Amino acid sequence: MSLTLAIIKPDAVASGSAGKIIAHLEEGGFEVHALRMTRLSLAQAREFYAAHSERPFYDSLVEFMTSGPVIPMVLEADDAVPALRGAIGATDPADAAEGTVRNLYAESKERNAIHASDSDENARAEIGFFFSTHERLGLSG
Repeated sequence: MSLTLAIIKPDAVASGSAGKIIAHLEEGGFEVHALRMTRLSLAQAREFYAAHSERPFYDSLVEFMTSGPVIPMVLEADDAVPALRGAIGATDPADAAEGTVRNLYAESKERNAIHASDSDENARAEIGFFFSTHERLGLSG
């Protein structure tokens, strides 16, 4: 078992899909270890997505991620990172496999409902970004 981070994005929170997404992930074998609703500041969003700062979509991504509440959560499953990426589907919901989170709940490539860590290393860093050491005590991954 390992851990990963998912973030339900502002579009999915605003549309009332957050509970459905969490239930979908739990039904898919993920166990929720930590969860909170928060709103990212501009500085936090810029820091979190710093790896994309040279990409043309960076500013719009930061603007979108600060446009409303988000729900970061720590999930556990066997091979959690690739399992979650498979469960959420392709970035563009038009390309996402049937039954994946983005196929079911995303509006567009830019408003795609959920973020998922892309490596075990990034999962550890991203979990640390949102959850304090105290909140992470007892997490096994």
